[in-house]
Amino acid sequence: MKRVFVALLVGCLALLTATATAQETVKIGVITSLTGRFAEFGEQHKAGIQAALEDVNAAGGVNGAAVEVVFEDDISEVNAALTAGEKLVNQGLPLVMGAYSSGITNPLAQYFTRQQRPFLVFTSSDDAITRPGSDWIFRINQPSYAYAQVLFDVFDAINAERGAGTLKTVVTVHGNGAFESAVADAVDVIAAERGYTVLQRQDYDQAGADFRPILNRFKTLNPDILFMVSYAADSVALMRQVQEVGLDAKVFAGGAAGFALPGFIEGSGPAADYVFTATMWTKDVPYPGAQDLNARLSAILGRTPSYHAAQAYAAVITAVDVLKRAASFSPADVRAALLATNMPDTVYGPIRFEDYQGYKNQAPLPAVAEQVVNGDFVTVYVNGQVVGDLLETPSWNAR
Repeated sequence: MKRVFVALLVGCLALLTATATAQETVKIGVITSLTGRFAEFGEQHKAGIQAALEDVNAAGGVNGAAVEVVFEDDISEVNAALTAGEKLVNQGLPLVMGAYSSGITNPLAQYFTRQQRPFLVFTSSDDAITRPGSDWIFRINQPSYAYAQVLFDVFDAINAERGAGTLKTVVTVHGNGAFESAVADAVDVIAAERGYTVLQRQDYDQAGADFRPILNRFKTLNPDILFMVSYAADSVALMRQVQEVGLDAKVFAGGAAGFALPGFIEGSGPAADYVFTATMWTKDVPYPGAQDLNARLSAILGRTPSYHAAQAYAAVITAVDVLKRAASFSPADVRAALLATNMPDTVYGPIRFEDYQGYKNQAPLPAVAEQVVNGDFVTVYVNGQVVGDLLETPSWNAR
């Protein structure tokens, strides 16, 4: 009997030791672009994740277990992303997050839906990711509609300041990817709703383009607003060529993503001045700790961060909150905890997941508008209010 008791005791101790070891680290999967054409954004993600891991682990991790992120590089390609998703699912991680490009995230969302595993989106903005959405897909960041909406809010504010009808006509140029096309679609819808006229819309191949034929055609239309939706390199080329052809719109608006990056100002030089751009977060947003986080991210990156770093930070703190509350790490229990999320005071804004306006499991956060002034981004519109001067282009008064 004594031998049986000792054997049971040893077995129990071994089980307790194994359980404790298993709980020493909780792993979260992240799929992002560490290499390839979107690597700049992957670098921003890594900075935000680093800052978040410092904070959550200093606060006790997930119920005392340290949090670790398992990175998978999608190399800025869909097939690599799907392989990464399968790898992380096979590892049995309780929650996977990603990615940057909407063209990559859409197939990932479909894969995780088929696997019935929760997937947390924190940067990709194509409306189609959460509209109509899926029971297993949750998104923190704002959808593409918000990029156009906040800029039209700025246009409305300019009309209110300078007289109704100051801005009436729009031309749109955009890349033909999922995100850029979704923002351009939103421009068409919102313009019609608010009484603006879209004179012309032109997409272009993502591989790069000579924009001068498009811009010269737009120039003959004499538009009030040039609305652009492009990634980093194309945003620089667009504004340089706008200046070259002498297209004098009253307002130049960049519906992100490239226009909101520090590299846009560096690459465009004086051509960037007066451009309004949609962004999702700045150090000036009225959320607790925003300026401190901006300083920390700047130190990690060695330069000014983009909003993508803040989104990655928010994703980690949300994931940790979810896993702390989950009854278990089973997919169903993690999904239930995601549905019950209510974080009113995060540095990225209030995070909860709602069904609204056709979106499913979407955090209902507003976008922010900035304007380039003297070679720097200045926040001008936050939470439905003008918070800075809406400056005119040099040619405005001449028209």
